[in-house]
Amino acid sequence: MNRLRVLVADDHPLFRDGLSTLLSSAEDMELAGEATTGEEAVSLAAGLRPDVIVMDVNMPPLSGIEATRRVVEANPGVHVLIVTMFEDDGTVFQAMRAGARGYVLKGANYQEMLRAIRAVGNGEAIFSPKVAVRLVDFFASVRPAAPPRAFPELSDREREILDLIAEGLKNPEIARKLYLSPKTVRNHVSNILGKLQVADRTEAIIRAREAGLGGS
Repeated sequence: MNRLRVLVADDHPLFRDGLSTLLSSAEDMELAGEATTGEEAVSLAAGLRPDVIVMDVNMPPLSGIEATRRVVEANPGVHVLIVTMFEDDGTVFQAMRAGARGYVLKGANYQEMLRAIRAVGNGEAIFSPKVAVRLVDFFASVRPAAPPRAFPELSDREREILDLIAEGLKNPEIARKLYLSPKTVRNHVSNILGKLQVADRTEAIIRAREAGLGGS
């Protein structure tokens, strides 16, 4: 069996000891090493080439986020699992941008921790349930930007008339439909042709239909 080689990077001895004990209980994992600082994590990642680094966020002076960025840039085959007490959106997204493949809270039970390490070691992305809910809520709240309006140089009335022109209506029909005088419609059509810089009504229809007008 090829065991997952795991490097534990955390400045708290109790957490390192607990995770080391947990890894020793898993037949498919082994402890590759321990780091107590971000700098040490970067150095050991290059030397030991573990499959997974379990990385704490708060390790001054070099944070786990920056250490993750450096590890991933220098060692593409090393996957980082962030394990921390912080679940705020800012920290989560910083970790993702840095290249972390997973994000698990320190309150996770042993089985959740082992599952997360295995997932990251297999190249998957994994997040603890609380963090996953926050991500879903965040992306659900991000609305796509409205598509740019066609022909912004036209007034609302001119755009309405261009839409009717694209439907194939003649000036008298447009005048009746919009309760305008024929002269007013002619003036609007002349303005439309000038603003669109087209030679004639046919070219205006082509431009309008390409933009999605005249479809009703």
